[in-house]
Amino acid sequence: MEKSAVPTKFPGKIAVIGAGRMGTGIAQICLVSGLEVSLFDVSDDPLKKGKERIESGLDTAVERGTLPALEKAPALSRLHLVNTLSGLKDADFVIEAAVEIEKVKIEIFREIDALLSEKMPFATNTSSISITRLAGATRRPEKVIGMHFMNPVPVMPLVEIIRGTDTSEETFTLTRSFAEKLGKTVVVSRDRPGFIVNRILMPMINEAVFALMEGVASAQDIDLAMKAGAHFPQGPLELADLIGLDVCLDILQVLHRDLGDPKYRPCPLLRNHVEAGWLGKKSGRGFYSYI
Repeated sequence: MEKSAVPTKFPGKIAVIGAGRMGTGIAQICLVSGLEVSLFDVSDDPLKKGKERIESGLDTAVERGTLPALEKAPALSRLHLVNTLSGLKDADFVIEAAVEIEKVKIEIFREIDALLSEKMPFATNTSSISITRLAGATRRPEKVIGMHFMNPVPVMPLVEIIRGTDTSEETFTLTRSFAEKLGKTVVVSRDRPGFIVNRILMPMINEAVFALMEGVASAQDIDLAMKAGAHFPQGPLELADLIGLDVCLDILQVLHRDLGDPKYRPCPLLRNHVEAGWLGKKSGRGFYSYI
């Protein structure tokens, strides 16, 4: 297949796949930047909840003075909810923000690769999975790139950009310019497990869970020690609850599997919490109760 150049025009229509917290956060900042956004999920219920989350996020931005009140309605009018991947055909740029499970992401990439224009670049918001492996599920590996936003997306300034083995210079340049247009600080990582942030962050969170499991201290004192003693804005267990314990476990499993080092072995207590459905803030209980 002849390789097509990445579109030279800056993307004006963005497709976001996944109406969870990360997907809706990405959609929100795109809307605020004046872009049209098609938000995809498999059914109407997550889309409805996703729209409510975006509207709530815009309300918060208005309350904080970061978004003029008159701009809320126009931003929402640029949001389009779709429950079929074919509804994304008019987009200029796709950002996948589905669950952090490799087989799910690969299936999505195969489907959109078959449906969408050969000129369409794909970005994935994966926090740990190989960009090269995901790109290998498509016929356009040169147009696949990692674009890892931090949670919560509207608040956290960082985006990690990760080039796969075949990612073209054009795709990289377009993606970096796009992230900067969204007002994000960009860092560039090689395609290694966990990239920069999670390669460092997740072992720290995991060690905090081991300290809790071994009775070194209470969750409150572990978090307070890191806030008061290391000047962290949040303790590691609080942060794990915010990220989602299931997401932390998924990332640690990728690090453990792909790097083969036992230091990345997920703490059994973390695994137990996930198995119990204690996923953190989103489920109402994690290392702390939110009910």
